[in-house]
Amino acid sequence: MAQSFHLDVITPERQVVSVPVEFVTLPTVEGFYGILAGHAPMVGSLKAGVVHYRHGGASRVLAVTGGFFEAGPHATVVLADEAELPEEIDVATAIAERDRARAIIEAGGEQEEIVAAKEALERAMARLRAAGKE
Repeated sequence: MAQSFHLDVITPERQVVSVPVEFVTLPTVEGFYGILAGHAPMVGSLKAGVVHYRHGGASRVLAVTGGFFEAGPHATVVLADEAELPEEIDVATAIAERDRARAIIEAGGEQEEIVAAKEALERAMARLRAAGKE
C-alpha cells in the first residue's frame, strides 16, 4: 500500500478538500506534476486544469482555475483562485462559456479579447473535464 500524505485545496472563499491521499497530479504552468509522499519541498504556479488525486483507494478530481501550490514530504497545499468538485460544476454554464470563448477566438479581433477568451476557454474546459463531460 502506498504511503499517504495530506492534501489541502483552499480558495479565498473556502476549504474545498482536506484529506489524506496516496498521490496528486497538478496542472502547472510548466506541465503536470505528480506528487507522492516524501516529495522534496517545492512551490509552483497552477494553471486552469484538473487536479487528480487518490483518496481512500478511489480516484477523484476537481477543477482549478489557477493559483499556487506548495508540496512537501508530508503535505501538499493548493491555494487555488477557484476550485470546484465535479458535483458542484454547472455543466450548462461551462458549455455556454466554452462556446462563447470559441466564438470570440474564431471571430478574431483585439489581441486582449482573444487572450481573455483563450483563458476563459481553458477554465471552461477544465470544469467540463472534471465533470466528465469533455
